[in-house]
This record gives sequence, structure tokens and C-alpha cells, in this order.
Amino acid sequence: MSSVLYDAPGPRAKRRNAILTVVFFVLLALLLWWVWRTMDDKNQLEWKLWEPFTTSEIWTTYLLPGLADTLKAAGLAMVIALPLGALFGIARLSDHRWVRGVAGTVVEFFRAIPVLLLMLFANEVYVRSTDISSEDRPLYAVVTGLVLYNASVLAEVVRAGILALPKGQTEAAQAIGLRKGQTMGTILLPQAVTVMLPAIVSQLVVIVKDTALGGVMLGFTELLNSRQTLAAFYANVVPSFIVVAIIYIVLNFIITTFASWLEGRLRRGKKSTGAVIPAAAVGGTTATGGEGGGVPGLGTYIQKQGP
Repeated sequence: MSSVLYDAPGPRAKRRNAILTVVFFVLLALLLWWVWRTMDDKNQLEWKLWEPFTTSEIWTTYLLPGLADTLKAAGLAMVIALPLGALFGIARLSDHRWVRGVAGTVVEFFRAIPVLLLMLFANEVYVRSTDISSEDRPLYAVVTGLVLYNASVLAEVVRAGILALPKGQTEAAQAIGLRKGQTMGTILLPQAVTVMLPAIVSQLVVIVKDTALGGVMLGFTELLNSRQTLAAFYANVVPSFIVVAIIYIVLNFIITTFASWLEGRLRRGKKSTGAVIPAAAVGGTTATGGEGGGVPGLGTYIQKQGP
């Protein structure tokens, strides 16, 4: 059975795919075996190195507080960066040249600077210009760097998501007299969210991982920094790296799983609530000026507004 995107594989292609699959799993098994043998030869599989992770003390003293600080910094950065990125993304689509110019300059400037440099610069600013305590300063610096960089990236995601929508959406909204603010807030943005969601989730995962930069360079007590203290005390560097990596994998898997569920829910909601404008409502034609078509986003807006 063929698809619009590809042709269904024939007998030869199926055999080739089966052989490649077997080869892949054989190579993967060999790689895992090599890693296992190497760690065993270096005495990294001894129980005394892994036993601390079976006690509550190592979790309540090191790992869980570090995870809490990671989530705190990432959560604050997400809450601030998302609306700020949306604001600058919309500003880059403004009809006013000076608004587009200012927004574009800010976005391109912070998007071009490495996030670590932004964290270090923010830390120096807080040291010399504020009364923030030395204990709280790393958190402020990490959040500031994450917000400045990721808000600029998210601004481009928002702009691209809105531009990806058909122009008929905007034209139809203008045809019934909606102002640009109304068109953006009630027609374009709700539809663009589904388009933007995968890229937004990817950037949120990046935010979670980039908190580790603050632990390495600024002494922020996030998960990776806590692992360093733990490893120095228990002398289990490799096992601690593996455990922390697993925690990051689980955390990011939860984020992506939730995003996939949310994206599916949004798509189902649009399918169930989207309504087209009846031809009789606009004198026998649709809002785009054609016969028998419709604009789902605009139809939903009119349905919500009522007669």
C-alpha cells in the first residue's frame, strides 16, 4: 500500500530492512558488551561504588536537593522565557518598522551569544551592581542567562509558526473587520501553537540541560554540581555520572511525553470544535472569497463570538 510520502517496501526492501535491523542490534549488543567489559576491568562495577545509591541519605543529601534546584531554575526560566519569546516573536511581525527593528536587533543579539557567556556576564553584573546574596546569586545568573538566550530562540519559533499558517487566515479575518490584535490573538496564535509545540518542547528540554552550565561555572547547586560533591565523598565518579544521566533522561522523557499528549489533545480539540463559515453568512461565498471553502480558525472565532 502506497502513501503520499513514500511507497510501501517490496519483498527485496523488506529483506534488506530485516538484515539491517539484525546488524544494528548485533552491533548494539557488541557495544554494550564492550562497555560492560571495560567498566569491569576498571573495577567500576564493584558493589561498594553502587551501594550508596540504595540508601536514602545519598538521595536526600545530594541528588534530590540538586534536582530541586535544577527544576527551580528551569521552571523560572521557562515561565519567563515563553511569554517574553512570544512577545518578541509577535513584535517582529509588526507593521511598524521601528518595532520590527528593535525586536529583531534584540533577538539576533542574544541569539548569537553563547548561553554560558550570558550567565557569566549576568553573574558579574549582579556582583557589582546589586545586593543579592552570594548564595542566591548563582540562581539569578543562571535564570537570567537562560531567559535571555532561550527567549530569543523562542521568538524565532513563534515568528516561524505564525508565518507557516496560510495567508487566507489573515485575509479572511481582515475581510470581516477584525483588527490586527484580534486576528493575532484569536485566529493566528491558537492555530500556530500546534505548529510550534514540537520546537518549543525541544527548547524546554535544552533549558533543563543548560542549568548544568551554572553548576560547572558558577557553583550553582544543581544536579550535576551535587553529583560532583557526592563523587568526591564516595569516590564513585563513573557510577554517579550514570545515575545523574538516567535522572536527566527520565526528566526530559516526562517533558516530551507530556508535550506529545498536549499536542494530540490540541489537535483533537481543533477537529471537534473547528467550524467553517456557512456560505449564507457571507452572501453565498466564504470569507476568503471562494466558493464552498472555509477557514477553520476564523469559523471557531465567529462561533465563539455568537451572532
